[in-house]
Amino acid sequence: MVQPRQIVCPTCSAVNRLQAEKPLLQGRCGRCKGGLFLREPLNLTMESFERHLENSEIPLLVDFWASWCGPCKMMAPILHQAAGKLEPLLRIAKVDTDAEQLLAAQYSIQSIPTLILFKQGQEYGRRSGAMTLSALLEWLQKSM
Repeated sequence: MVQPRQIVCPTCSAVNRLQAEKPLLQGRCGRCKGGLFLREPLNLTMESFERHLENSEIPLLVDFWASWCGPCKMMAPILHQAAGKLEPLLRIAKVDTDAEQLLAAQYSIQSIPTLILFKQGQEYGRRSGAMTLSALLEWLQKSM
């Protein structure tokens, strides 16, 4: 028997158990009834970041960015496209380093944009600087 998968709701951050035989994209949150996969990057705070990192069984790609950063602005539509292609196999999220300075310091963010791939709560890969969608997908394929 296949175990249910644990997924954090992108809207209310409730932890959900989704039965293994149910298609992930059809999953709904037990608390807010919203979809578990929105196919767009999530904006995370310190609290929601920890919740997703510690309670979700799918890999998490986090973009550490700032609103004044030109390369970060270039990455925004690329990450949106990637989320549309990669969810539910991977969740893409964004952390504003100006608003979440402690989180940026915790992960030693020296330049932005910096992308960090987490698997099972652990850092699995890191890449700094803007990149094309094809370069991002290639890096993720090698890193997964």
